[in-house]
Amino acid sequence: MVCMWRVCHWGSVFAARLQRKDCGSRLAGFLFRYSSTKTAPQIPGMQYQDAICTLNTLQTNASALEQVRRGRSHPQLQLQAMKSFLERVGLTVEDLDHLNIIHVTGTKGKVMKSGSTLLFCSSPHLVQVRERIRINGQPIGKELFTKYFWQVYGRLEETKEAHGGTMPAYFRFLTILAFHVFLQEKVDLAVIEVGIGGAYDCTNIIRRPWVCGISSLGIDHTPILGDTIEKIAWQKGGIFKPGVPAFTVKQPEDAMAVLRERAKEIGCPLWVCPELEDYHADCGPLRVGLAGQHQRINASLALQLSQTWLQKRCLPGRVFEFSMGNPFNPSPIMVKALADTEWPGRNQTVKHGAVTYFLDGAHTIRSMQACVDWFIDAAAQHERKASGPVARVLLFNATGERDSAAMIKVLVPCHFDFAVFCPNITEAISSCNADQQNFNVSVENMLTRCLDNERSWRLHTSRADSNGSQLLIEDSLPLVPENKAETLVFPCILSALQWITQGRDSAVADSAKMVLPVKPSIKDKAAPLRDAAEIHVLITGSLHLVGGVLKHFDPVSSK
Repeated sequence: MVCMWRVCHWGSVFAARLQRKDCGSRLAGFLFRYSSTKTAPQIPGMQYQDAICTLNTLQTNASALEQVRRGRSHPQLQLQAMKSFLERVGLTVEDLDHLNIIHVTGTKGKVMKSGSTLLFCSSPHLVQVRERIRINGQPIGKELFTKYFWQVYGRLEETKEAHGGTMPAYFRFLTILAFHVFLQEKVDLAVIEVGIGGAYDCTNIIRRPWVCGISSLGIDHTPILGDTIEKIAWQKGGIFKPGVPAFTVKQPEDAMAVLRERAKEIGCPLWVCPELEDYHADCGPLRVGLAGQHQRINASLALQLSQTWLQKRCLPGRVFEFSMGNPFNPSPIMVKALADTEWPGRNQTVKHGAVTYFLDGAHTIRSMQACVDWFIDAAAQHERKASGPVARVLLFNATGERDSAAMIKVLVPCHFDFAVFCPNITEAISSCNADQQNFNVSVENMLTRCLDNERSWRLHTSRADSNGSQLLIEDSLPLVPENKAETLVFPCILSALQWITQGRDSAVADSAKMVLPVKPSIKDKAAPLRDAAEIHVLITGSLHLVGGVLKHFDPVSSK
């Protein structure tokens, strides 16, 4: 599996490759996806959904983040807590030394896969939590997840009283679970993605990675990482280890200076990746399957990390065939991997008849600008092929403490006919999939955030003279007086999609799904959507929003 890295911003992804008998087959396994024949016995009475519901009880993200903020001046306390949880499970940091790890961090861009190769992994998960722990590019199977989940959770539960009743928070638990899975499955390579930052992140318990990588940096998670690019770079550089090679893409000058200083202090050799155009492939210019210039930058990082690991792992003690940090001649399989790379939820286009969806989980100002650049170009290409008028719709949501108003401002030049807002709730009625439940924020707060986003959109589009908006559901109490602007707020993803598509996409128009009644005045607003030859929908602002949409597109796989 050739690794194409996308180093994330929230919640880690853990990817690994099953071990082979010799270096040659390991290399083949790294370049090609391998299907394991191993099956895990199902623990009686403990089903997958039971495991997910139990996992969700650890969703103390808000309080956990506050603990991180309070402990920033005492990072060793955070790492010591992680060591304690590991020991309760029966693991030690010395055990982690036996994993061959590539440790990655950054703000935008990270890991991997495509066709017959390892894919850019998504973090947080889009549809199912199993996406966060992958073996050979594929999310860990439900049976295997269930088996290992209860092993880890059971040991922590048994030792809880002796440790003041403490249990690890959601992400920390998943990190421990990933370590346990990889050790039990004896993987040959483990790609570990930082959750938030680096220096204080629970994945930084790793002592001896084979190589480290830092993708493009931007402003995100400022309450934890700091409000300047220099502070964020300092945090990201915390994953550097003495003598371990590290790579980064070109960064803003101030950030680059901090990374170089961190590397010098720690004793870590640091290289800046070359431009993708500088590589010398026998087939000519390298092509990347993902749209956007920033993906070409990430591809170069992936090539450097992959080649370094392959050289160190399979040619120990021998002189490297390439000069680290310099362009080299990628193998044919590396070339194919770059071209075949897919990344659900990022620069992804899905066409369902007359409705075309453009999905991108951008949620920082920099990544939103990249999203806009991609959308304007991609939508224009589709519009040139349309048989008549095209209606453009924005479906947006943002979570946490991110500056949604600034992101909305970046989106204005896309010239949408409608701007639609909804919370990251897949369906307002009926039971939701446990994988996508979030207990860290109330429904009221989510809807209030949507209304704030709607007002920001009207402000940025010179419609500030409007009197406000209301939740567009019949028989509901208006939060503020109704207005006639082309902005709408819906209570869930399904209701928003059903209004946008106006029955023209069977994937969301299933009559078996309960539909919330919409006011007649709102139905009238949809006339341009019904009359248009095609409807183009950009879905962005939150990976959770994108994941909720994808769940409706393929409900069978999300069960």
